[in-house]
Amino acid sequence: MTDRLLNVLFLCTGNSARSIMAEAILSREGLGRFKSFSAGSQPKGEVHPFTIHLLEKLNYDASRFRSKSWEEFSGPDAPSLDFVFTVCDNAANELCPVWPGQPLTANWGVPDPAAIEDSETVQHAAFFDTYRMLFNRISLFTNLPFEGLDKMSLQNRLNRIGKEQGRADLPSEKVPGAWAMPQSISSSITIPSVGRRATRWR
Repeated sequence: MTDRLLNVLFLCTGNSARSIMAEAILSREGLGRFKSFSAGSQPKGEVHPFTIHLLEKLNYDASRFRSKSWEEFSGPDAPSLDFVFTVCDNAANELCPVWPGQPLTANWGVPDPAAIEDSETVQHAAFFDTYRMLFNRISLFTNLPFEGLDKMSLQNRLNRIGKEQGRADLPSEKVPGAWAMPQSISSSITIPSVGRRATRWR
């Protein structure tokens, strides 16, 4: 598509969990090719503590992520965007600002781990499971043959990624041993659909 870095914006309602994770994942997996951002339609103003905990365990510098409004990306000084992905269905159904750059868009909605009301162990596992789903989709995205796809074909590929439900098997070097989630916990988690059992962190 181009030799410059491609700007990618991830959106959700609160910009405290899912979109922050997606921004972090692409910042690492797309290093040198993509520049990632995240924002929310109704930002919480702070990143969920379980998100921070997870990212730190996965060796990200969590201090550089912040919860912010999507209005930051619609003004005259905003970066020109190439892709905008919603990672929650609520944000996908909202009236978005006009994005600079006429980006390609797709809904990659995943369930909200912050909606889990259970023990801390189960909540942490839910956040890790959401990270796995986002990692899977973003890995598919970064491995697309961009140079060989016209705009319509690329849009179709992006839409198909949004329907990908498979769980990623993270490479072992990306999951520190102290944080490897036991399969017995991870496989037993059922994350409620967006809109159920919402908490103040959504």
